[in-house]
Amino acid sequence: MFGLLKRWLHRHTAGATPLPDTLWQTTLVRYPFLAALPAADQSRLRGLTQQFIGQKEFHGANGLAITDQIAVDIAAQACLPVLHLATGLAWYEDFVGIVVHPGEVLARREYQDPAGVVHRYSEVITGEAMHRGPVMLSWQDVAVAGDSAQQGYNVVVHEFVHKLDMRDGEVDGCPPLPHGFMGHPAAAIARAAWLGAMHAAYDRFREQVTIAQRFGGEAPWLNDYGAVSVVEFFAVACEAYFVNRPRFAADFSDLLPLLDAFFRPGLPAPGSA
Repeated sequence: MFGLLKRWLHRHTAGATPLPDTLWQTTLVRYPFLAALPAADQSRLRGLTQQFIGQKEFHGANGLAITDQIAVDIAAQACLPVLHLATGLAWYEDFVGIVVHPGEVLARREYQDPAGVVHRYSEVITGEAMHRGPVMLSWQDVAVAGDSAQQGYNVVVHEFVHKLDMRDGEVDGCPPLPHGFMGHPAAAIARAAWLGAMHAAYDRFREQVTIAQRFGGEAPWLNDYGAVSVVEFFAVACEAYFVNRPRFAADFSDLLPLLDAFFRPGLPAPGSA
């Protein structure tokens, strides 16, 4: 059970001993997009996964027991977005808890419209990231992420990218950008360029989804949940970017340099020698 792994990690100093090889190799087999990473990236990811498990608390809900394998599977995918970021796991320091349900969850929602009328409704969700709060995941969706990568779908990456977006307190589809991002001389200019590119891609995607749903046009490859808002489009795009880069690059070549510049700083631009 998961407690055994936590005790094992506690006995070993951070980074001195890698995760048990059997657990790690099983995770790589279950999620081929992790096994496809270069050896150096796999090694770094393994170390981050170990640190992540030592820092976070996993809680099973509705009878789900958190096993060592569940914890490693989730942690490895959660670490993908920060694999090459300078401050690494510090991006996730605003929360500790990860709640894992066996499957989808029926969430109760409430909002007040401009007229002051309160609306209540229910929504089926597979994951949720709360600002300065825990992350909720559906294990059913996490478990099949190796297969669903063909469709660019990954609930873990999706929710943890939301955490990056939330980092500066403004959830708008743009994470805090590093100084001098893509050669821009000021943070405001870099942010405007990011949002301009993201909104342009979102508008095209939303139009494609609308045509498919209303007029029988060709459905997009990317999860149409991304048409809900630019915030969700950013998270959905990042899912595909991390688990099926070739298909993402084919459909969103305009976003590839942007995401590479943020998630893989120093990576040569696509098509360069």
